Amino acid sequence: MAKLWEKDYSTDKLIEEFTVGRDYRLDMNLIPSDCIASMAHARMLNSIDILTDTDYNKLKKGLLQIIDDHSEGKFLIKLSDEDGHTAIENRLSELCGDAGKRIHTGRSRNDQVVTCVRIFSRSMLLEILSAGMVLTETLLTFAEKYKDIPMPGRTHMQTAMPSSVGLWAGAFAEELADDLKMVFNTLEIINQNPLGAAAGYGVPLPLNREMTAELMGFPKVQNNVIYVNNSRGKFESIILDSLDQIGLTLSKMAQDLILFSLPEFGYFKLPDELCTGSSIMPQKKNPDGLELTRSASAVISGASAEVKNIIRSLPSGYNRDFQAAKEPFIRGNRMALTILNVMELTVSKLQVNKDKLIDGFTSDIHATDAALELVASGSTFREAYKEVGLNLDKLGDRDPYKAIKSRTHSGSTGNPRFDLCRQSLSVLKEKIEIISTAQNSAVKELTGRDIKIILPVDYR
Repeated sequence: MAKLWEKDYSTDKLIEEFTVGRDYRLDMNLIPSDCIASMAHARMLNSIDILTDTDYNKLKKGLLQIIDDHSEGKFLIKLSDEDGHTAIENRLSELCGDAGKRIHTGRSRNDQVVTCVRIFSRSMLLEILSAGMVLTETLLTFAEKYKDIPMPGRTHMQTAMPSSVGLWAGAFAEELADDLKMVFNTLEIINQNPLGAAAGYGVPLPLNREMTAELMGFPKVQNNVIYVNNSRGKFESIILDSLDQIGLTLSKMAQDLILFSLPEFGYFKLPDELCTGSSIMPQKKNPDGLELTRSASAVISGASAEVKNIIRSLPSGYNRDFQAAKEPFIRGNRMALTILNVMELTVSKLQVNKDKLIDGFTSDIHATDAALELVASGSTFREAYKEVGLNLDKLGDRDPYKAIKSRTHSGSTGNPRFDLCRQSLSVLKEKIEIISTAQNSAVKELTGRDIKIILPVDYR
């Protein structure tokens, strides 16, 4: 079939392979998004009398057929197509005749790409936010269940002060909740309609961009048509930057769990089904899911840096360099969603060993508490610090349970205030629901169906 830019010559095979790269395979991730955007564009063209009612109905039926074929693994993109956009248009021409050749009126592949990636991004962020909310809730439930179980607090990896399992888990819940706020802020930024910018300078047609925004569930139009093109890669990098924060949080949690589930610590135990084995050592049960979560954090961070380096210092308008940002963008998003699900599974099945935790309370862990008791009796802190430091052998045995209960200020072991995090999650959940409902309602109104935009298969 023809390329969208068909000329009176054929491209050299090496140049074709180099310029297409893996883009045509990656576009398999974007087919539902592209079809939804194309349907909105066709309906708008129908409203300004560029497409007849008959043409629009043919195109809608054809686009729904492509979505069905794609979900069943029957819709393929060939190297000769260059990308999914060409493959869709070629298929529409087969299914709908001349109507398929009219759908690109007033549209460039530039704003077509940006629009389908925008729809994909919004849906992916909603899934990531949902998975993040589930993990945060799981962490809070875990924290509340074990809030009264002492756990040695550490600085420089040395025993430091009394802490609790609840405080440890609650810390990651609050951190992740803040990460999710950042992701949501990113979602609000990217949730605007780029369609109608064409190649970045508009077209001499009365395109109704507000109409297509409403049809696709965007609350507003991305106004300046040059900015639409300049936002390609930029918006992807903003998304990856926010996901990088999730990766940083989960990598630290994974490292803690790897460390504290070592036999030498034994604070936690990972169920066997979450571990893998060794090819040579029969006894091994390896926390590979946690180790790969650590590395996944680096993959997300690397994807963010890769996209920014691709778009850095490009001139305004479209440049083919943008194509190279698609693969790291999709990779980073898929990785973020995966590790959220992996960590939720891990926390939900994590076992706590109370005896090992109590055994970790050596007498010196109570040194600061002893110094503060002297302060309460009238000593200066420096005098008390010196007195305790010179007599660590006289600290004696202390009750870890009493130690964590003695901390009563907000955010401490005796008063962790998990309710504050739950309140924050509740507010965020309401905001997410507004965008999710707007998207799903618009897509259903446009297509007549509940369309799954993000499919479980990660096409590479």
